[in-house]
Amino acid sequence: MSAILRWLYGLAVHFLRTLDAPLMAALLALMAIGLAVLYSAGGGSPTLVMAQGARFAVGMGAMWALSRVPPTQLRNWTPLVYAFTLIPLLVVLVVGEGKHGNHWINLGVFYFQPAELLKLSLPMMVAWYLNTQPLPPRLNVVLVAGVIIGVPTLLILKQPDFGTAMLVASSGAFALYLAGLPWWWFGLAFGGVAAIAPVAWFWLLRPYQKDRILTFLNPESDPLGTGWNIIQSKIAIGGGGFTGKGWGEGSQSHLNYIPEHTTDFIFAVLSEEFGWVGVATVLALYLFVVGRCLWIAADARDGYSRLLAGALGLAFCVYVIVNGGMISGLLPVVGVPMPLLSYGGTSAVSLLAGLGVVMAVRAHRPVHGR
Repeated sequence: MSAILRWLYGLAVHFLRTLDAPLMAALLALMAIGLAVLYSAGGGSPTLVMAQGARFAVGMGAMWALSRVPPTQLRNWTPLVYAFTLIPLLVVLVVGEGKHGNHWINLGVFYFQPAELLKLSLPMMVAWYLNTQPLPPRLNVVLVAGVIIGVPTLLILKQPDFGTAMLVASSGAFALYLAGLPWWWFGLAFGGVAAIAPVAWFWLLRPYQKDRILTFLNPESDPLGTGWNIIQSKIAIGGGGFTGKGWGEGSQSHLNYIPEHTTDFIFAVLSEEFGWVGVATVLALYLFVVGRCLWIAADARDGYSRLLAGALGLAFCVYVIVNGGMISGLLPVVGVPMPLLSYGGTSAVSLLAGLGVVMAVRAHRPVHGR
């Protein structure tokens, strides 16, 4: 019996050796908390929890598979992967479905959001290109990288999906920043966006997008309409206090005051039921995940791995900041889920797959002197 146990232990170690234990522990904790909050937000129904658990299992499978791919091999595949993920962005414009735009492709068994693929393939492509150029990048390199970032971003905006477009573009921008691009370049880009904002307001934004911005500026102007989401979310956050009302005892979510309480606004449910203690715990786990990704990036032995792991870690941080700012009224509502807490399949799988790439950077780094 002991020989069998040793054999099973050795087999498990062999298959799990590419998974980074500290990062994996933090992710498992976040997924467990997410399933617990989802169970409460869903009214105690196990259906949502089982469905999300299955999606986590698929995401962890993708994470494990990608963690076993050496970054050198992944670098060789990058242009093909980037080109392949652009195709569904064109397809979704024709056959896509969605409440406020063509975000999803109905595959019968489940809905697939093609833009999620770019959260991984875009930083891969930018890192691949920058790795072939002298750093810090010069103007011509920045312009080419801008095209690599801009093409999928514009296609996602065309759906329209502003929140995902912003997250995808930020992942590419982080790769540029980590490559040594000075801060003032980003200041110029921000100034350019501000300059075209009036044009975007009158010619590009949809009515519901304008409503979100106006609601962000003054949610109390329409408390029973467009301002309802933010007002109720802030009530839930404030009602949690220090230790919260208790698991399953949140009045705002269980009385259906909080809209989308299992998806975009699930962090408000966490805040109400677990209070400051729960929020601080989850934010500490998020901070650890980001810090671990940046540590792995700093320890990488080649430019491609360093830029890619760092960009993916910083992009993860942006997801948390945008959703947290959204549900607390500090940012407009843009439909960005909270990582590993919000109910949803494509975003969870793409996120875990990206972290699998980060783990691959750690697992396959060459040893000094070899």
